[in-house]
Amino acid sequence: MEGHLLNIIYLIASVLFVIGLKMLSHPETARRGNLWAALGMLMAIAGTIVLHHHTSLEPIKIGLIVGGIVIGTIIGAVAARKVKMTKMPEMVSLFNGMGGACAGLISLIEFSHLTEAGGTPTTKTVFTIVSGLIIGSVSFSGSMIAFAKLNGTLSKSVRLPNYNLINNIWLLATASLAGYIVFSGTMNIMFIYGVFAMALIYGVLFVVPIGGADMPVVISLLNSFTGVAAAFGGFLYHNQVMLTGGILVGSAGTLLTIVMCKAMNRPLFNVIFGAFGEGAATTGGSSTMKGSIKDISISDLAVLMNYSKRVIIVPGYGLAVAQAQHVIHELETLLEERGVEVKYAIHPVAGRMPGHMNVLLAESNVPYEKLVEMEEINPEFPNTDVVLVVGANDVVNPAAHNNPSSPIYGMPILDVENAQHIIVNKRSMNAGYAGIENELFYNPKTSMLFGDAKVALTKLVAELKTL
Repeated sequence: MEGHLLNIIYLIASVLFVIGLKMLSHPETARRGNLWAALGMLMAIAGTIVLHHHTSLEPIKIGLIVGGIVIGTIIGAVAARKVKMTKMPEMVSLFNGMGGACAGLISLIEFSHLTEAGGTPTTKTVFTIVSGLIIGSVSFSGSMIAFAKLNGTLSKSVRLPNYNLINNIWLLATASLAGYIVFSGTMNIMFIYGVFAMALIYGVLFVVPIGGADMPVVISLLNSFTGVAAAFGGFLYHNQVMLTGGILVGSAGTLLTIVMCKAMNRPLFNVIFGAFGEGAATTGGSSTMKGSIKDISISDLAVLMNYSKRVIIVPGYGLAVAQAQHVIHELETLLEERGVEVKYAIHPVAGRMPGHMNVLLAESNVPYEKLVEMEEINPEFPNTDVVLVVGANDVVNPAAHNNPSSPIYGMPILDVENAQHIIVNKRSMNAGYAGIENELFYNPKTSMLFGDAKVALTKLVAELKTL
């Protein structure tokens, strides 16, 4: 009876996962979708603890399990509430790495159980354990490197000579040792620890050379790795809800990776082995661009925007850094009260993780219908009076269209250069995350508004109120 009830709970939890994932596809339902999926996970955990047939689960072990859940819940809740929007990408990497670590540890423990039990396990069982170990370990160590890159701890990519060859040889060696364990029938615990160590090292080698501008794609890819590793755990335990959750995460992460690669016009192979933007960095002090830079005063910009009919705002990572999402919403509201149509142009890879700008603006209660994706907003730029670019760089760089030698050539961008007036708010003339100069700054229609986004926009709002 308990077994049947547990299977029903797992089925309901799996359905809630699917419903939650579906609801996450739209901003208006995303919050509820997250709660539905969380409810499914809560049901699965509670059902497993209460109803699963345990042969040797002593009270002290139950206490450890519950204690672990409580501690983890407190840490996760506090971290999620305290994290700043600028730190959200590295938190996603950190949490994803923890999922990979769990999958790897499960494999290590289950292999130890097999060696203690004696006998000859099936090839399928050993294959499942080893696969989960490798993928989970790569996800863990790779996510930690991604965290360090996003956090600024590891500011530069490390590129060894012939690093592609080194990585491939290391991966082949790891796969070879894993294959020997699976097909030889050996149960030597040192071999599985060897695979564990080699997979951890490969995760580091895998992410360390990748350029900073590709980190959103890497985060998405590592997220899919964690899902696949969890799915192997579901196979191992014959646990339907674990299998369903892992497959959903793995497939969603894979699809998102493909979508982001398409948005950057870069094949995944090139993302992994190309180190986008590395070595291309130039700064304002060593500019090779031709043309002059114009700046604009707050008062002139206020007058220009006040008498415009259509304004498009392009948010970027600089907006998140300055925590200016609330004041930009105030600017939008103020302009609309004066009859100005305002929209936000959202590039798929703006920020440091997928959907970063959507989440940032949703935090300040910007209406969802004002967030317009690249394909829909690009035809509107020629009929736009003013484009205000706040903290964005590479996603508006015309070099993607004009310069075949540029690392971003061919990448779809927001066509802000077609607007009547272009205002770019930046702290300095430094290159963007891809490490290349922006041709847009030298466009005759472009005026630069230098300074911290929150400070500049606050002054702009104050000036508009006096008109």
